[in-house]
Amino acid sequence: MTDDQKTAPLSQVVRVDRPQKGDGVITVTATPEQCRVLADDFKIPAIRDLVGRFSVSGNLSDLKVTGTVEAWVTQICTISLDPFESQVSEPVDLTFTDEEVAFDPDDETFDPPDQVINGRIDFGQLTTEFLALGLDPYPRKPGIAFEPPADDGEAQPFAALKTLRSNEA
Repeated sequence: MTDDQKTAPLSQVVRVDRPQKGDGVITVTATPEQCRVLADDFKIPAIRDLVGRFSVSGNLSDLKVTGTVEAWVTQICTISLDPFESQVSEPVDLTFTDEEVAFDPDDETFDPPDQVINGRIDFGQLTTEFLALGLDPYPRKPGIAFEPPADDGEAQPFAALKTLRSNEA
């Protein structure tokens, strides 16, 4: 395995500076080995059937990339600690450019386009990034609800501070 594969387990670089062959649709399908490496990177038990489907339109100064990233993932429920499987489906809607973009630090709403580098975009990296965005950071197994512990009459850890504060008033 090369250093590039270690840092980017899923890579599919596509030249976008030339007209696309076919219908302008780019599909990235992860192999089982790539899914295993990504699952290890994301620290989840498993990923399967990872596919990114992208459409490309426009020119290099204003290139639109739309599509979806879909996969089945196994995560650990943050409440029951049971593993469970769920589907991720994350929409993709990005703008790329090969031009230099001026950044205005005072404009909080400015969302600069992503850069086309040497006429290429790594659609494998996009697939990985949008899969990560689609993962629930606090996954909950369907049917599992958080129930706070019952009040058993024991003193709460900050009860003494509450009495101090009420004495000051």
